[in-house]
Amino acid sequence: MKRTLFAFACVLALASGSFVSAQDTKLKYTYVPNFFDKEPGGQPQGPCHGGAAIDETGNIYVTTDTPRGITVFSKDGKFLRAVGPIRIHALEIRKEGGTEYIYAARPSDHEVLKLTLDGEKVWGLNAADAGLDFPQKDKFNPCAVTVAPDGAIWVADGYGSNYLLKFDKDRKFVARFGGPGAEEGKFNTCHGIALDTRSGKPLLLVCNRNNNRVEHWDLDGKFVKVIQKDLRMPAAVNIRGNYAVFPELQGRATVLDKEGNIAAQLGDNPKPDQRANFALPPEQWTEGIINSGHGAALDKDLNVIVSEWSKFGRVHKWARQK
Repeated sequence: MKRTLFAFACVLALASGSFVSAQDTKLKYTYVPNFFDKEPGGQPQGPCHGGAAIDETGNIYVTTDTPRGITVFSKDGKFLRAVGPIRIHALEIRKEGGTEYIYAARPSDHEVLKLTLDGEKVWGLNAADAGLDFPQKDKFNPCAVTVAPDGAIWVADGYGSNYLLKFDKDRKFVARFGGPGAEEGKFNTCHGIALDTRSGKPLLLVCNRNNNRVEHWDLDGKFVKVIQKDLRMPAAVNIRGNYAVFPELQGRATVLDKEGNIAAQLGDNPKPDQRANFALPPEQWTEGIINSGHGAALDKDLNVIVSEWSKFGRVHKWARQK
């Protein structure tokens, strides 16, 4: 009898369009207070205008604008070490030939870097090296970088030309795509970028920050489609499995599934004056509420890490409910 009733209920749900399969179930999260060391290495985290990334062992890399460069935490939130240069704006970790490397964008220093996980420089890319025809090096202000399967390097030059810039595997300039504007196929601060292979065809997933949307572009530099709009200044993107997380500068983080549907929204700040507020003092922070989301990463269990654009430095963790 119970089976009959369940089957009948499923038929009714399908007929009404309200049936939700297991893979469509939204993700559920719980905020984890005080997860990260408050004074890593005996010092405050300090000013952050950067990103977050996670290596294959689960260690968490958070960039700072302090002389320590990148602070590295264990998967349990304990400070391990500091590596690399100051002022990394965005970073991603990529495995090549069995070894993980950091790819980093430094807009204030007009360069893209490849680093070891210990912060040692493998190579640097600036406008002059790449053969760009910018009249001044300070027109190259890269916000984020990713790498295609063939080794081509894609740079979101969001603080400079507002183009996507493509370089070959030898770091020679190939072409630019997009340019400034509000319409589809144009950027108002292309701020975050990642390689998206979830559909089987490699695409670029780009944060068009001040146009408040995220988009797919193909590897020939053609605009494909808007994935989600009306976000609150999506600043970065990190993909894990079927999901992508986007920290929003206007006080929130959004997780999308591979079809672009909203799977979770975290840390929603109801106070507009606290959003995108670099100088907001700690005594005005609220536990589990994001003020200025800037970097984010998903770990292997789809837990969410968010770093903030903050004068004082702030990093959050949400644990996925299983």
